[in-house]
Amino acid sequence: MDPSKGYNLRCTLTFGDIYGQILLWMGVIFVSLAAGLALMGASKPIYALVGVGLILVLSLPFLLFAFTTTLLNHIALDPAGSTSPLPTRMVSSARTRAASSGRSNGLTR
Repeated sequence: MDPSKGYNLRCTLTFGDIYGQILLWMGVIFVSLAAGLALMGASKPIYALVGVGLILVLSLPFLLFAFTTTLLNHIALDPAGSTSPLPTRMVSSARTRAASSGRSNGLTR
């Protein structure tokens, strides 16, 4: 990387990249709520609050770490004169579609 040139930050993160993490987090929340409701019928409902809090407090750092690393892995530095605003996988799939249909959409070279 040449420090004398300018660079643009570009995020290539898509919803599909974090979809599994969102489902996992929703699962953790539902399991902790189910455990809390199951423990509410016990003689001491404080166990329900402690159980829900323990599940959420222990799982949150791991899920946040997974999301943060996913986000950081999808940040790209492009030289300031770059002409392609699309992520590489989107450009390659557009080229494949254009080549298979036999027409040019400006993305082929």
